[in-house]
Amino acid sequence: MSLLRPRLRAMTSDLRNRLLLLLVLPLCVLALLGAWMDYRSADEAASRHDQRLLRLLPALADSVLARGADEGDTPVWLLAPPVEDFLRHSNYTSYSVRDLSGRLLLGDEWVHGAVPATLEPEFHSVEFGGVTYRVAVQRGRTGAGELVVALADGTDPRQQWAQHLLLRVLLPNLVLVAAAALAIHWAVRRAFKPLVDLAAAVERRSPRDLSAIDEAASPSEVRPLVHSLNRLFTLVNAQAESQRRFVADAAHQLRTPLAGLQAQVEAWAMLARSGIKTVDGAPDSRPNRPPGQYRQAVSAITLGASEIEKLRDATRRTSQLAHQLLALSRADARSLDGQTMQRVDLRELCENMLEMFLDTAAVKGIDLGLEVRPANVMGHGWLLRELLSNLVDNAIKYTPAGGSVTIRCGTQPGPQGGVRASLQVEDDGPGVPAAERGRVLERFYRVPGTAGEGTGLGLPIADEIARAHGALFTLEDGGNGQGLLVTLVFPV
Repeated sequence: MSLLRPRLRAMTSDLRNRLLLLLVLPLCVLALLGAWMDYRSADEAASRHDQRLLRLLPALADSVLARGADEGDTPVWLLAPPVEDFLRHSNYTSYSVRDLSGRLLLGDEWVHGAVPATLEPEFHSVEFGGVTYRVAVQRGRTGAGELVVALADGTDPRQQWAQHLLLRVLLPNLVLVAAAALAIHWAVRRAFKPLVDLAAAVERRSPRDLSAIDEAASPSEVRPLVHSLNRLFTLVNAQAESQRRFVADAAHQLRTPLAGLQAQVEAWAMLARSGIKTVDGAPDSRPNRPPGQYRQAVSAITLGASEIEKLRDATRRTSQLAHQLLALSRADARSLDGQTMQRVDLRELCENMLEMFLDTAAVKGIDLGLEVRPANVMGHGWLLRELLSNLVDNAIKYTPAGGSVTIRCGTQPGPQGGVRASLQVEDDGPGVPAAERGRVLERFYRVPGTAGEGTGLGLPIADEIARAHGALFTLEDGGNGQGLLVTLVFPV
């Protein structure tokens, strides 16, 4: 699940990029189409404007009435009303009157152009004062003879469109594209938020938590996915439950015959030991028996007792394995969902463990000690008893004669205030190498070269129970770097 969130981020990023591309391209096409339509509109307006200038050129020619007596004198100038209205209507209009040599007779010098070779009107553009003017020029007869008249207009729509292309077309469309990109980013992030939240909720779950996700609390867009996940959880949970039932049933079925077998073997062992004592400590009741037969009888009884001892050890180990398998099945976190936690007194629990294992430790010559302070936790008492029993049993089993095992409990301050209860079992035995401490928590694994016999389930069961209680389970070196210190720290 840890890879689910980065994959969702990559998927939403890829979707944002695709949506951005699919939306920006049409926006660019629409912008170009709008620019083309705007140009067409300006071109049509400019055509009408050219027609207006064409209509005013004859009026401008008629405004030149006559020349003076001298040919170089300025012609008489009398504006026709249409031309006067045109020139006064805007500050961006002007005119000029020139002779056929191009000499200016009337108007502004900058309104110029080549002298037309024909009588057809001509158009060109002139830039003056930062304004581009549309200039109409025509050669024709006037009251002062054949002259060249020109009208200039700086309000031509086509020229204005060329000047304001950035402000009217490019800039608005760039703003539109940027706004669309932000909107797409926000929309995709908003649309995928339920899926990302669902992924985060699944990622935070414990691997053992297979409870159904609330479909009603999920958005309608992801309910089919939630329904499929719930169906998968149900199938996996059913399979796991079937396996747990199998382990529990198998352990239960093994415990009953093993208990009977162990009782019989114990009885046989006691009879065998009593038989050996009788033969060794009393004369034979049948004096006629040859000495050889007597020695054979003693050897047979001794051999039978040895075999019975081996059988008894095997039945004890098998019985312990069945008990540990049952404890492992019960310690599964999913099996505890419906069970209410209660307050457990760790001090009392440690004292009970001392009483339970005191004789076993004394037989092996081990000093079993107790260092307890008041400490309480919320948990399952029978599971914590199983956890501590496994830890103490392991410590006594692997600690050599003359060693010591100490059971501790108490409290310590939490990282953000509050008090945390702790439970420890320390011994001065061979310990567990640092490289093997991760593997000894695996089921049925034993450190190579470990003396004695075991099932490799003691520490895994303790770790499983610790996980079920949300506690931190650690393995460290014992005092003076010798032995093993097992620590269990409960949450605040």
